[in-house]
Amino acid sequence: MEQSPSYLKNLKKESVVQSVINVLTDAMRNKELKPGDKIPPEPELAASLGIARSSVREAIKILTYLGVLESKRSEGTFVCNGFKESMIDPMLYGIILNQDSFENLMELREMTEAGVMRLAILKYDEAEMRVLEKRLDDMRAALTREGDTVDEFFRADNAFHDQISQMGKNPLADKIGRVVRTLTHAMRYETVSAMIHSGRGAELLAAHEELCGALKNHDLSNVEKMVRDSYFGEILQNPSSENK
Repeated sequence: MEQSPSYLKNLKKESVVQSVINVLTDAMRNKELKPGDKIPPEPELAASLGIARSSVREAIKILTYLGVLESKRSEGTFVCNGFKESMIDPMLYGIILNQDSFENLMELREMTEAGVMRLAILKYDEAEMRVLEKRLDDMRAALTREGDTVDEFFRADNAFHDQISQMGKNPLADKIGRVVRTLTHAMRYETVSAMIHSGRGAELLAAHEELCGALKNHDLSNVEKMVRDSYFGEILQNPSSENK
């Protein structure tokens, strides 16, 4: 009889499904299972661990949803090669459900945006800079139109920051930056709305022009301050200032 892999002996006394997840992820961390490796079939896993096949099936479903495993029809289940976007979605849900404070979200936003800016300054090319300048033009155009252009400016604002994120040429940092922008969507929209409705749209645009200028000049010296200054925190802390 073929001997079972050593990592299948590590089942712990806790939730059976969680135990299967832990056994498989521990094996990945220890390099007993590597990207592209096929894991044992469900019946073999269940027999080796001394548990019901249904528990193994549930654990595999969870790891597949998380982007850690992938099932190939008629071939079996394999450890995924590389990062998948679905891996970060549970973190997003966890932050939402935990109802993190305004301060925590702002600190997370500043940390990620400053980091992404630094990557972009070091890695961008001229074609990408032209796209960023077009995003800046879109914001500028929104401020010159008649009527309420908050939604138009906000879309251009998002596109501007998405472009900076892509200029960093790090897919993981790009995804985390997008997650943070999703988490801070409401507070960012509130800032844009308050600034435009209070006649301070030019200040909002100038903050983005400063970020663009730092990229063009490859200036790493003041990134954190520029990012922080672009948030207009007094608007977020005092929403009534919109009517002043």
